[in-house]
Amino acid sequence: MSYKIGVDGGGTKTECILVDDSGAIVARHLAPGCNPNVVGREEAARIVTHALADLISEIRNPKSEIILLCMAGNRAFWREFAASLQGFGRVVATDDSLPVLELATDGGPGMVLHAGTGSFVAARAQAGSIPAVHYAGGLGFRFGDPGSGYDLGRRAVARALLEMQGWSAPSGLSPLLGSVTGLATVEAILGYFYSDPAPNPKIAALVPAVLRLAAEGDPAASALAIESASGLLDLAVSVAAKVFPGAPPDSLRVGLSGSILNHPVIAKALAARSPFNLKLVDEPAIEGVRRLLNRKIEGGAACP
Repeated sequence: MSYKIGVDGGGTKTECILVDDSGAIVARHLAPGCNPNVVGREEAARIVTHALADLISEIRNPKSEIILLCMAGNRAFWREFAASLQGFGRVVATDDSLPVLELATDGGPGMVLHAGTGSFVAARAQAGSIPAVHYAGGLGFRFGDPGSGYDLGRRAVARALLEMQGWSAPSGLSPLLGSVTGLATVEAILGYFYSDPAPNPKIAALVPAVLRLAAEGDPAASALAIESASGLLDLAVSVAAKVFPGAPPDSLRVGLSGSILNHPVIAKALAARSPFNLKLVDEPAIEGVRRLLNRKIEGGAACP
């Protein structure tokens, strides 16, 4: 029996699946994040290579027909990596927007707004074609990613510090920041973040608590969460105008993907201001990879 292999590789985790001829998942493997922009090129290649070896070790004499790599980070690097893989059949490398786009549009034309570690908008004008996927945003924490975990956490820290300085009205954010850091002054908290060479995970880790405050009705937490996510919606409106010129916005398939955008407070606010009819995408990205493997994939970066 031949198998197909799918990989969803992001900044947080690398998830691999082995799919049989019936389309069922017969083996899974979970590994650390493999974004080469975060962990470096050599470590990214090592993580995925070991993950693939661990995945196929669970099946006796597996014969791979195709590997679909849906990866975050440097596209040129992943194309080179795909070309280096031997003994796996055809290898297709694309970015990590394709699986959630598949889930949002059921394989047809449309768009998806995704927010997780980072954020992006992906759109496809024609069904079933990888080259026709348009990608917007995904610029990383230094240059954007509205709606992402980092952006939301950054806004929460900034607002809490201004509250502590007395320049913003008190909310639940400043007590939250004090509780998380164990510190009581602006100077100490600034030192906590600025002395850390890699503070981004700490900042993004605030998001669940910020969203909890928003759900409890905290106006400051709600406002900054909605403001962050609205930037991604604005980008999607611009993308739709170019990819689907003349199409009524409410005729497009558009999905919200990721726990941040699917949060009730944010989803409700975006729906109220969106020209699109938004669909909540609550299935994991690896399910989108599985669906892609179960139909003919056209284009992409492949090697025999």
